[in-house]
Amino acid sequence: THTTAVRAGSAAKGSLLAGVSKEYVDGVSRVLELALDASSKWEVAHTDFLDPPTREAALTALKRMADCSGIVSGGYPQAERCRLSVGRPDVLELSGASEEELGRGYPGAVAALEVSGNFMFDSAAHPDFLGAILNTGVVRSKVGDIVVQGERGAQILVVPEMVDFFKGALKTVRTVPVTVEEVPLTDLRVRPPKVDSIKTFEASLRVDAIGSAGFRMSRSKLVDMIESKQVRVNWKEVTKSGLTVKTGDVISIRGKGRVEVGEISETKKGRFQVELTRFV
Repeated sequence: THTTAVRAGSAAKGSLLAGVSKEYVDGVSRVLELALDASSKWEVAHTDFLDPPTREAALTALKRMADCSGIVSGGYPQAERCRLSVGRPDVLELSGASEEELGRGYPGAVAALEVSGNFMFDSAAHPDFLGAILNTGVVRSKVGDIVVQGERGAQILVVPEMVDFFKGALKTVRTVPVTVEEVPLTDLRVRPPKVDSIKTFEASLRVDAIGSAGFRMSRSKLVDMIESKQVRVNWKEVTKSGLTVKTGDVISIRGKGRVEVGEISETKKGRFQVELTRFV
């Protein structure tokens, strides 16, 4: 019966969503529904831009599906906000893209805009460009990373169907008149992150201990930042300083980069030796 089929579908979906935090379930569910539809039609479909935790949870769920796969499309390899290009694995492979091209995403999934203006006397930061974009009436999920270019302006990743809209609608950022042009993804000027390798010995694996070592700040300052909701683990807001971290976790603070937790080993004295990599 129809009711039995619905229950079976709900049970299958429940198993796919196992382990997904409540706050990301709706977003991951939408990705799975899009993937199933694309798979049934032998097509490739693209999600909106997703934040990192939703994207990672969706990729985990997709791996549990027999005829669905996903390619991360952010415009450049280190992009934070990305779309997922989903469909049958053999259909996704038909793109013919090189490995380097796939590092930027599935062909046609993401477009890049050059937003140019003279910001010498009125400098603009990431929130200024984002604010100007949202003031055009566009929802955040249609926009990916914003790569600020100092006095020249910024490069902005968007869904391709919004390119013409932005050319006509985005006229000023702060007080500065701007022009908007589409540029190839190969023209993106993204600075590679500075990488700092750190080895630390700690009495515990609490986030305040590991985070303070990774960001080279006092433990009390990191605790203050946790209390003011500035610290995230795996892109999820941290609410308790006593949270335990493990290998593979990512601790991030807006404006200060991120720290990845590497190999952890216990010393004879019961302390923890932790390898950390900081990206600035």
